[in-house]
Amino acid sequence: MVFICAELGINHNGDLNIAKKLIDLAVDVGCDAVKFQKRNVEKVYTVDTLNAPRDSPWGKTNREQKLRLEFSLEQYGEIDNYCKSKNIDWYLSCWDVGSQIQMRQFNTKFNKVASAMLLHEKLLRTIAEEKKHTFVSTGMSTIDDIAKAMDIFKEYNCPVELMHSHSAYPMPIEEANLKLIPALKEKFNCNVGYSGHESSSYLLCVVAAVLGATSIERHITLNRTMYGSDQAASLELVGLKRMVRDVRAVDIILGDDTKRIWDSELPAMKKLREVFA
Repeated sequence: MVFICAELGINHNGDLNIAKKLIDLAVDVGCDAVKFQKRNVEKVYTVDTLNAPRDSPWGKTNREQKLRLEFSLEQYGEIDNYCKSKNIDWYLSCWDVGSQIQMRQFNTKFNKVASAMLLHEKLLRTIAEEKKHTFVSTGMSTIDDIAKAMDIFKEYNCPVELMHSHSAYPMPIEEANLKLIPALKEKFNCNVGYSGHESSSYLLCVVAAVLGATSIERHITLNRTMYGSDQAASLELVGLKRMVRDVRAVDIILGDDTKRIWDSELPAMKKLREVFA
């Protein structure tokens, strides 16, 4: 069965109540997990970037905006308890080594490497040494970039699942290139999922499942008009519900490669072949 993760990312806008509502949404439609992002803003971004002007509900600079989107350890503790109470897995993509080590205390089942961090060798090694099943997004990366990352995870004997991805928000659908899913699977001999950043459509996730994607990650939101750079590339309740329904249907429709005569065929077989009996 395809593993479906609802990416909360920063669409919670730093509000724990919004985060809980998004978790509820994911649970209600049957997702397998929810994912967050964690970063030390002062380490991930340059001073010039943080000091650059940016209007947001929380101030006039990038620093004010980005700091406001980060949850504290205490808040992540509440998220951990809430997800356990809802019986849904949660995990993170950490963007710096310190955050990755800090979040180990929650003992999440999975890890995630964001496309932006694929070249961060020290972070990859920190993640790989945990030996958790790790989803690795491949946006804005070359085959050689991916191969170097895979070598690190092989060195640590850490299980990896690549995720075909495109790092524009939203992604132009003519650049989806979903045929890379089976191509990456053949090239690296591993499972390959799809992390979608297209706008409101969920069609690409269904096509990805048909092409053999073993996992689907999709940004979700309460309302695509909310403040935030990822909201427009996210699914609201109705779209997410339909995506989960249709991806689950693909699992059933594809079946297996065993040729059989189904019980439902027997009446037709008796009627239409009786002349040959």
